[in-house]
Amino acid sequence: MNTGDLSVDALLEKVRACTLCAAHLPHGVRPVLQVHPAARILMAGQAPGSKVHQSGIPFDDASGERLREWMGIDRETFYDATRIAILPMGFCYPGTGKSGDLAPRTECAPAWREQVLAQMPKIELILLIGQYAQVWHLGELNQTTLTANVQAWRTHWPAMLPLPHPSPRNNIWLKKNDWFADDVLPTLKERVQQILQRD
Repeated sequence: MNTGDLSVDALLEKVRACTLCAAHLPHGVRPVLQVHPAARILMAGQAPGSKVHQSGIPFDDASGERLREWMGIDRETFYDATRIAILPMGFCYPGTGKSGDLAPRTECAPAWREQVLAQMPKIELILLIGQYAQVWHLGELNQTTLTANVQAWRTHWPAMLPLPHPSPRNNIWLKKNDWFADDVLPTLKERVQQILQRD
């Protein structure tokens, strides 16, 4: 293990011991992320759902199945931390509201995000999954809606790609925006394969 690995391990130990949002997490603290300094592709998601909170495995649900399909990779590749990093905006399950899961806790990203990202210097492609990741990573280039961000995907390509959330809740969006499957996904799959083949 080299010095870089040790610093990553030390940081992850701190992240997993974090209780910053504990008073606001109805199901308790359980940070879920996947980080390695060799990773080349980053999933910038929102926050774990209830199933992921139970298993401790990121995207261990229907959303993960669809995301892997969009990327054109299998489960084994997806969970290889030396290739794929998974860093949600909020590391813990925030609980459920009236219309689904609550938003990621706002304390998490300012406390940890830049520190963790700094440990992954080889990232070539960041998939911005959902509006919270898009607001953070796109900055002034962020559009007024998620749909507008995804439509403007070429503006950020090939370093970043705004995506809708792969949740089954977004089936209506996917049907209304068939250009996404026709134009965006083939390009995404090709780029993912190009990056992974260089490992």
